[in-house]
Amino acid sequence: RNDMNEEINSINQILPTADAGSDEYDDEGEKTRVIRTWIRSVLGKIIHYEAEHQHLLDEVATSLQLVLPQDIVMKNVLPFLDLPSYTFGVVDEEE
Repeated sequence: RNDMNEEINSINQILPTADAGSDEYDDEGEKTRVIRTWIRSVLGKIIHYEAEHQHLLDEVATSLQLVLPQDIVMKNVLPFLDLPSYTFGVVDEEE
């Protein structure tokens, strides 16, 4: 999707203008904050698209169960439609 590509590429536009250093009141520089915000944004989109993808797969599986014999659906279709067991999670840090 274009918006995902734009989000991933946005760091190339933002990072060069961010201040690298930190000041006496702050332990991390602006670049660190920019990168953390960007990572959260990218992971948020990944989670959104993963959920959207799963919803579409569930719809397809339901439709196929209505037209195909049950043994074919159980042995061949449903295992193919399963997403990998890992998921992405975003942990909110207090800033």
